[in-house]
Amino acid sequence: MSRIDWLVLGGALLFVVLWGLYKGRGAKTGDSYIGGGRDHRWWLIGLSIIATQTSAITFLSTPGLAYVDGMRFVQFYFGLPLAAVVLSVTLIPLYHRLKVSTAYEILEARFDLKTRLLAACLFLLQRGLAVGITIFAPALVLSVLLGWSIHVNILLVGTLVMIYTVTGGTKAVAWAHSSQMVIIACGMLLAGIMTAHRLPAHVSFSDALHVAGGLGRLNVIDTHFDPNNRYNLWSGLIGGFFLMLSYFGTDQSQVQRYLAGSDLTQSRLGLLLNGMIKVPMQFLILLLGALVFVFYQFHTPPVFFNPGPVKQVMAGPDAAAYQALEADFAQARGLQSQKAEAYVLARHGGDATQIEAAKVQLQQAHATSETVRRQAVKLIEKANPGTNPSDTNYIFLAYVLSSLPVGLVGLVIAAVFSGSMSSMSGEISALGATTVVDLWRRLIGGSRGQHEGSREVWVGRLATFAWGCFAMGFAEYAARLGSLIEAVNILGSLFYGTILGIFITAFYVKRVHGGAAFYAALVAEAGVLLCFTFTRISFLWYNLIGCVAVVALAWCFSLILPTGTHPEPAS
Repeated sequence: MSRIDWLVLGGALLFVVLWGLYKGRGAKTGDSYIGGGRDHRWWLIGLSIIATQTSAITFLSTPGLAYVDGMRFVQFYFGLPLAAVVLSVTLIPLYHRLKVSTAYEILEARFDLKTRLLAACLFLLQRGLAVGITIFAPALVLSVLLGWSIHVNILLVGTLVMIYTVTGGTKAVAWAHSSQMVIIACGMLLAGIMTAHRLPAHVSFSDALHVAGGLGRLNVIDTHFDPNNRYNLWSGLIGGFFLMLSYFGTDQSQVQRYLAGSDLTQSRLGLLLNGMIKVPMQFLILLLGALVFVFYQFHTPPVFFNPGPVKQVMAGPDAAAYQALEADFAQARGLQSQKAEAYVLARHGGDATQIEAAKVQLQQAHATSETVRRQAVKLIEKANPGTNPSDTNYIFLAYVLSSLPVGLVGLVIAAVFSGSMSSMSGEISALGATTVVDLWRRLIGGSRGQHEGSREVWVGRLATFAWGCFAMGFAEYAARLGSLIEAVNILGSLFYGTILGIFITAFYVKRVHGGAAFYAALVAEAGVLLCFTFTRISFLWYNLIGCVAVVALAWCFSLILPTGTHPEPAS
């Protein structure tokens, strides 16, 4: 990167940290540190919700996923708008009426302490691991840019975020999110505009879409029902609906955002804002990846976008064979570029027969170059046993560094960092809050008075710091997980269905008592893990399977287990 890019990147990150520190000052009690003062407006809540789920993974892995697999991943989010409406009508009013600090407090009132602790611990486990993946993404950026050790980078990124998150709590996180979303929006929008601008002069935006579509990269909707297909309309609407219900209704990293609202209306509007924006936002990010794919139809891309394994194979005995494959790949891509040009010219000519023939030739040329590429990847795997054969996470980064102009490179990298920082800060803040409210405050029995509240601030800071360290430790493993955007969602789906099932049972199955719900959740979670280990069922369906299993098993167990005294569900 140029000096200007470094100045843009450094200035943006410094502003985010200082803004978060400034806005988060003044937290003197446990409730103000965890709840952020409960005075947030709807737009701040909405931006904070979006920012928490918009990590660097979104900007590193999502465009790369569109590059290699098309845009069908957007179907993953189709259940979100409906889930936002349902939660606005059901859970959000209940949370506000009971004035809870975490989502899991309700479960003890309805069931018992062990069920509350189980749900809280499931959240802590899956979210703590997910933050590790979130940290790994920007650490990967620094590793490629500077050649630093990935271990040093993980420590650097994690420390940068914890400066304002540990100090200021929820309010610091929310206000930092607002500045981060501005950086993210500007960086990604300008990257998309510049990518379209850098296409050949005679290739219009419509031409680019047809080229992408002809090569299977605009596969937005798949109506075919197949439980083994990860992304189709049905998995998105049904499995995604249950996932989003659990994520936004029971995941403290999201619940904490709208619990900070000044009133019920502000919280509802904030969540609904997220429901309206998220699907178009993901569509545009995937479209950016499709445009990068089209850009490389007219320019030769690297055989493998991850430079590390390539350097290793070039330093070994297979270097000559790999160079030969690089030459074959360049020749195949040269022919593919010619066919892409011919397809565009055929479209301009308007003859349907010629257009179809040109498209078929382009598809054949693409298949030839992909065959050569797969041979090169096999050589990389041979030279580097255990290397991840997927370079999805490196595609967009490599494009940014090699193709975008000075200044914009720094802004896009700042957007990637802002995404990671926003997601990580929101998540470790929620982990700290859950640890204080559901574990420390409940088990140790801390007073809610002013003096004890001041003590809770320090307990919250310590818990937030500890979870940040845990996440950085898991980040060391994240390189083995393949596509990061898929890995983080698979990890969430392993737990979200079970947690959602506990909540649905609490609210709508009146006869179930705490013991039945607790054991049903344990059995259902074991069943989800068995599905993940031994079947090919798409991970989105785990959310439905876990939820239904908890409800059904809890009802059955309530018939055979001793009935305890339990209150009616809150209404």
